[in-house]
Amino acid sequence: MRKVVEALRLRFEQQLSQRAIARCLGLSQGSINNYLTRFAASGLAWPLPPEVGDAALEAQLFVQPAQPPPAERPLPDWPTVQQELKRKGVTLQLLWLEYKSQSPDGYQYTQFCQHYRAWAATLDPVLRQVHVAGARGFVDYAGPTMPVIDADTGEEREAQIFVSALGASHLIFTVATWTQTLADWISAHVQMLEYYGGVPALLVPDNASALVRSPCYYEPVVNPTYQEFATHYRTAILPTRVAAPRDKAKVETAVQIVEREILAPLRHERFFSLSELNRALAIRREQVNDRPFQKLAGSRRSVFEATERAALGPLPAARYELAVWRRAKVNIDYHLSVESHYYSVPYPLVGATVDVRLTATTVEILHDGKRIAAHARSARKGEATTDPGHRPKAHQRHLDWSPSRLVRWGESLGPSTGQVVQTILARFPHPEQGYRACLGLLSLERKYDRRRVEAACARATATGAVSYRSVKSMLATGVDQLSLTDTGGEPIAPPSSVHLPVTHAHIRGAEYYRRATQAPHALPLEDLTHAD
Repeated sequence: MRKVVEALRLRFEQQLSQRAIARCLGLSQGSINNYLTRFAASGLAWPLPPEVGDAALEAQLFVQPAQPPPAERPLPDWPTVQQELKRKGVTLQLLWLEYKSQSPDGYQYTQFCQHYRAWAATLDPVLRQVHVAGARGFVDYAGPTMPVIDADTGEEREAQIFVSALGASHLIFTVATWTQTLADWISAHVQMLEYYGGVPALLVPDNASALVRSPCYYEPVVNPTYQEFATHYRTAILPTRVAAPRDKAKVETAVQIVEREILAPLRHERFFSLSELNRALAIRREQVNDRPFQKLAGSRRSVFEATERAALGPLPAARYELAVWRRAKVNIDYHLSVESHYYSVPYPLVGATVDVRLTATTVEILHDGKRIAAHARSARKGEATTDPGHRPKAHQRHLDWSPSRLVRWGESLGPSTGQVVQTILARFPHPEQGYRACLGLLSLERKYDRRRVEAACARATATGAVSYRSVKSMLATGVDQLSLTDTGGEPIAPPSSVHLPVTHAHIRGAEYYRRATQAPHALPLEDLTHAD
């Protein structure tokens, strides 16, 4: 209006032409003519009376023509529209088509959407986003904690408060845990899904270190245990952006409700166990879920039952069993160490790095995503749990033998053979050191008759030359077939107890050499080759 008043002044006081006024004010000549024409038609005189201000002058010069009253058109029930939008596949266009079928003279699609958004803007900010039923569940821990008193010591311990909310119905779940470690996160998740009676398509946590191993805007790396939990329940994990609480606004609001309407009223009560605290939380939680909305019909519970329960995925037949994942390298003995206990894997994987899945009762070992071994979990440190099938064939054959089994096999050929086996095993500090010699001795049965093997063992025992090499030499030279007497016809007696005990296969003693002088053909083959 400032330029209108100035145009009137220049015209009536300065007597300028319309063209000159237009040049002074930077307006078109047509605009100046319009102002002067409107002023003449208004009946006002120049100078303007003091009571005529800019607003009054504008009202006199630019009177709007009277508009006909808008036709009354029916409006849809916006709360019903809001609830229907939460159903899968329901859009504003579909609801508009249904609205037009019932009210043919109703608003067109563009005005329908404008009216809906104007109505939605009057709601609380948390309800402005439209969440499809069963699509998302939001999880978090509340900031405040609740003290729990140890009944025996009187000490207080702070319990953490887990909170979750479904996207469409905003049904709230809360439970107390001792910590915010991965085990308590998973336990709270399992209880949450059992409370809802189903599984949302997506779970939306923040970037808690227990759940997200590597936060990233584009590709966050979820903890393997949390990912396995999601696979078990056929859902997916969608962490929020770092420092973006609006990505999980539902649970942020739920946390506020829990803090104000559940935790605050319980602040003066004393709890002496976690289960006692959880019972009190459950009572308050149900009151919140059953309380009617302030601006919408129904409650969280009624909306959940009407729209969201059926949209949730089914629970699996069995609860998820918490498992911890680790990485380990297979040692040269085809065992890996987990909590100072050793578990075997197939021997070709020596030197490989594998994944280890630990549950309360089992240890599963995976390589390239495939399970290669499973053992019962053991708490015995320094000991080993070995599957015999993981050993190489040579190790299996070696470990299939024991001292008692070798002795029984030797005795099956004859008492002297059994005695030789016992003597060989007793010669070493560890019986395993004599296994190969005993197995070589017993393998002679494949080449020679067992009676000859028994005779050779009897001669070896009689002469004190108890070894695999001595018995083999006797069989090769045929000495085992000679009588146990010397050339004079006197029996060869075993070494006297007064003689020095035979402690090595190469210690023969004087008696051996006396007999050798009398009967050189009785020497073992290896000794004959070195005789002068």
